[in-house]
Amino acid sequence: MITDSGVQPVRNEQDIVLSRQKVRQLAVAVGLRLVDQTKLVTAASELARNAVIYGGGGDMQWETLAEGLRKGVRLHFIDQGPGIPDLAQALTDGWSSGKGMGLGLSGSRRLVDQFELDSAAGEGTRIVITKWT
Repeated sequence: MITDSGVQPVRNEQDIVLSRQKVRQLAVAVGLRLVDQTKLVTAASELARNAVIYGGGGDMQWETLAEGLRKGVRLHFIDQGPGIPDLAQALTDGWSSGKGMGLGLSGSRRLVDQFELDSAAGEGTRIVITKWT
C-alpha cells in the first residue's frame, strides 16, 4: 500500500543533489537501517545521474510503502531519452560507459531489494527500485 508519494525533477546537477536528499529523508522516515539508507541513496544517485547524462533529464517519482509489518521506499526514474540499446550489456557486472559513478545499472541493482528496468531505443528508460525495512 502506498502511504505517500511525490515527484522530484532530475534535470541537472542540483536536481541530483535534491533527489539524494529526498531519498535520505524517505529512507529515515520509513525506518531503514543506516546501511540500507546508504545503499538506497547510492543507487538513487547513480540512477538520477544516468537520467541526466544519458536520458537528457527526467523525473524521480517516489512512494513510501507499507506491506504488513514492513515499510519501504519505491523510486521510479523516468526519462524520455534515447533509451538503452543493449540491456544485456548495460546490466553486465563491471560494464560502464565511463561517465557515471562507476556503479552501473548492475551495481545499483545489487544495492536494492527490487529492480525493474524498461527501456527501448528511441523510447526512453524507466527504472523502478524498492528497498524494504
